[in-house]
Amino acid sequence: WYRLQAILYAWYEEIQQEALKSAVLHADETGWRVDGKTHWLWCFTTPNLTYYMIDRSRGSPALLKFFIVEFSGTLVSDFWGAYNAVACALRQTCLVHLLRDLEHVDKYKRPSEHWPAFAKKLRRLVGDAIRLWRRQDELTAEQYQSRRDRLHKRLGELIDASWEDQQAKRLIKRLRRHRNDLFTFLDQAGVPFDNNHAERIIRPAVIIRKNSYGNRSQRGADCQAVLMSVFRTLKQRGHDPVSTICEEIATDLKTGQLPPLPANTASDG
Repeated sequence: WYRLQAILYAWYEEIQQEALKSAVLHADETGWRVDGKTHWLWCFTTPNLTYYMIDRSRGSPALLKFFIVEFSGTLVSDFWGAYNAVACALRQTCLVHLLRDLEHVDKYKRPSEHWPAFAKKLRRLVGDAIRLWRRQDELTAEQYQSRRDRLHKRLGELIDASWEDQQAKRLIKRLRRHRNDLFTFLDQAGVPFDNNHAERIIRPAVIIRKNSYGNRSQRGADCQAVLMSVFRTLKQRGHDPVSTICEEIATDLKTGQLPPLPANTASDG
């Protein structure tokens, strides 16, 4: 496996370079065990590629290993604070995560009698934003802009209001911090309001984790990250990973050079 990692490492770097040039990039992370200790599996993905990285840090040190240059696109993520360290043009935080937080408070936090009014306003605001996004083709540019501006005004009113409930205060702090990251999807084509893509792409790796219980060494973790990234990217691009890798390795043995990472089959003609 280590020999295969060494051969395919050029593709791994190519995936990273393409990811850093993408217009929209999704990011997510989940726990991973290395030598019995907690590490983190990071996932950076688009519909066309996936880059996995296993690191002992869940903070900015790990992120800055991937984001070696300023990202000029839109980064889509949850509200995990480490993502704030990434220098990027635009952000979209996952509104589905926000709605889940409201549900979590409803079920488990025993909020005060002031909570329902806050939760209702925030749910309605998020729901109206998503509905506007889905209906934008039915509206004129002026209608769309007017309704979008109204949403921003409502967000400001919600943030500036005085809320007595402690859970409401906690979420208000989050909304203030991410005020400019909540409605990016209303202005940028191709940007979703959720991070479902990254959550879906990281799921196969989670299944592998459950079956393998992680890795015994960092070397093994690095190898697994490279192989998972290449296999997942090839699959996303419509290629059979095993046969494609065998063909390209045969070319490498003949010429001494691994061909470039295969493109989407749809764009191959």
